[in-house]
Amino acid sequence: MKLGQLATTAQELFTAKLVYGDPVERDGVVVIPAAAVFGGGGGGADDTAALPVREGAGFGVFARPAGAFVVRGDAVTWVPAVDRTRIGLAAAVTVVALAKILSRR
Repeated sequence: MKLGQLATTAQELFTAKLVYGDPVERDGVVVIPAAAVFGGGGGGADDTAALPVREGAGFGVFARPAGAFVVRGDAVTWVPAVDRTRIGLAAAVTVVALAKILSRR
């Protein structure tokens, strides 16, 4: 893939659709899911015109649920996503750290 093609692909990928999901409607309530998205990329080429041609590029994307907008009539509320894995990991790290501190006394 040439650098120009990669830039076009990245531009098509990084749209609002990546952050906001399709709205879901049920019983008059509309839910619009949202995600936190992080990404980056880079590339380069050797412009000496020597063979073999040396060029390359890449990019990456990381996305995780952030929450959802809930629309009920004229009211819009934000409901944050709860990452139970992250909470459990933080609790486990805290317990291990406290156990190490208390075992040194």
